[in-house]
Amino acid sequence: MGKRRCVPPLEPKLAAGCCGVKKPKLSGSGTHNGNNGRENVSDLTLGPGNSPITRMNPTSGALSPLTRPNGTANSTKNLVVTAEMCCYCFDVLYCHLYGFPQPRLPRFTNDPYPLFVTWKTGRDKRLRGCIGTFSAMNLHSGLREYTLTSALKDSRFPPLTREELPKLFCSVSLLTNFEDASDYLDWEVGIHGIRIEFINEKGVKRTATYLPEVAKEQDWDQIQTIDSLLRKGGFKAPITNDFRKTIKLTRYRSEKVTISYAEYMASRQHCFQNGTLHAPPLYNHYS
Repeated sequence: MGKRRCVPPLEPKLAAGCCGVKKPKLSGSGTHNGNNGRENVSDLTLGPGNSPITRMNPTSGALSPLTRPNGTANSTKNLVVTAEMCCYCFDVLYCHLYGFPQPRLPRFTNDPYPLFVTWKTGRDKRLRGCIGTFSAMNLHSGLREYTLTSALKDSRFPPLTREELPKLFCSVSLLTNFEDASDYLDWEVGIHGIRIEFINEKGVKRTATYLPEVAKEQDWDQIQTIDSLLRKGGFKAPITNDFRKTIKLTRYRSEKVTISYAEYMASRQHCFQNGTLHAPPLYNHYS
């Protein structure tokens, strides 16, 4: 069993980019480049063991609270992550795209967490941007920063535009329960996110990570997941079992919530004038 840490070890603030939605080739000769030295993260759909998506109350437009699934040991415990965090991300992006002043600080907790903000688009929820950090950040400033970084500065995509807003989905993931694994197999598919550190064929230290839902969504086993991460981290040499044993692996869990732009608009409808989507939010729901 790994040694548990509530947060990652203190280190310089490190942004981590999320990988694409296509399944990569896992052969030893294939390559998947890293993102200019950043960690690579795939943020796809929810897998078993993750937090449920918050649902909109269809009658009131209010966002229902998040709780763990029934039948679990923590079924009565509320999660830290809330749908309001996604709404705040939409607020920040909306104001930026329309040139309005940034919203006031929200009411939800400002405790520090490692976090990721993910944007997807369309009915098939194609990835449109995903960047986060493993350094714990206060949520108010962290979500504001990574909302815009993931929306505008993910090098794999052009910046998001006003026209794309109605098709967007926003996800916030807060990372918790970091543990040093005993080896590269000391984690569970669909339960743990993993972050690996390794020395590449040029003698350079590299890192890569997948959020907990990715391996399950892609139907990968542990070896396939590890090999995919190595390729995404820029390792180009043949992958052997002896090399896998040299990997340093940290496992973690995440709390995640996702809402659509339509759900966001329903929760903010009292803040828009004359029913138009282009009036500035008034933010009277913030303190």
